Amino acid sequence: MTTGHQVSDDHSLGEDLVLPEDAATELEMDTMHILPLGVLPIRTPALKRARLVKNIKLESMIELFGGDSTGSGQIAPNALGTAFDWPKEHGNKDERLVRSLAKLPSFDVYSLRVQLRKHGINTDSSEALKLSGAKAEELTLYMTVFTKPLLEHVYGNSDRQIDSVGALIGMFSAPDKQEALKNLQHIAARLGIGLRDVPKFLEEFGDVYMSLAYYRDCLDTIIPQILAFEESMADIKKNQQLRNYRRLMHCIEIICEVVSNLTQSVLNRFTEFDQNSAAMWEDLSAVSFNRIKESIQRDHVAIGGILCGLTVKMSGWENKFKPGSGVVRRAEFIMSDMVQGLDLIGRIDENDPDKSGISEMLLKTPAAS
Repeated sequence: MTTGHQVSDDHSLGEDLVLPEDAATELEMDTMHILPLGVLPIRTPALKRARLVKNIKLESMIELFGGDSTGSGQIAPNALGTAFDWPKEHGNKDERLVRSLAKLPSFDVYSLRVQLRKHGINTDSSEALKLSGAKAEELTLYMTVFTKPLLEHVYGNSDRQIDSVGALIGMFSAPDKQEALKNLQHIAARLGIGLRDVPKFLEEFGDVYMSLAYYRDCLDTIIPQILAFEESMADIKKNQQLRNYRRLMHCIEIICEVVSNLTQSVLNRFTEFDQNSAAMWEDLSAVSFNRIKESIQRDHVAIGGILCGLTVKMSGWENKFKPGSGVVRRAEFIMSDMVQGLDLIGRIDENDPDKSGISEMLLKTPAAS
């Protein structure tokens, strides 16, 4: 899939990631809009303590420090060389890596795996690019949908209560060695693979469907925010003071249309995955699973980018304006921050026939009446 936000592989680092050093960093790995640079093979001490963040305009900024009392100290990625006095002619490995990653539309762990491989960074066995235990536990309900069909197809009408991939894998390392061996033989025969390949299959199965669970959870979180945003837009459109402001009304129409189309695009992808998964269960094998795995992983960057953009926009609006906030302030924010970056999300969706459509619509915005 081509998204227009690929990481350059001109400067392969060939290095490994670093495990998160603290619980706060681990939780940041659950987000779509924050990337703690300490998990990357960064050599510059000040950068190891920094993070890449997406602002409301969907610009990637390097946050060197942040806190309630200190505020947020940010610099643009193209200012790194000046800030750290790096040589211009050859640059710096840290600079090349950070500036490349800054171009990504999302920093979620699944998108990052795809993109970091292009930079020669090993992600296959890294614990750094995984969701936290707390987030994995939150996704248990979603994962039940995926583990139940596997149990039913392998064991038939089983009354086993398995609500997570961890519990599923635990079936094959049970204290009762005979039962564990029986379980391994059963699933190996059903999938047409060797006994030694079963643990790897289960790990890949869990990871692939955990990514879907993660993205579904992100979408479920922002849908109420989208509905609340649309209600706010309806209130502004009815406002006596603003409803004749043609440029504002046009911007609202564009924003609402883009948000609706992108949300539907993600929903369509989920529907396609569900249909393909249903077909897989009709003829479950290692080959049919690999086809599903590859189709889902191909869409990680697109889904992650769309959901990250929508999350940042909707959360930014929600945090900025509480119920009862003045409509004039809201209107000003719409015309500046909410509009900025919409074209970046639009270009992520390969189904958009006109990659510059959003920008052109904004340029054609009518003048204020």
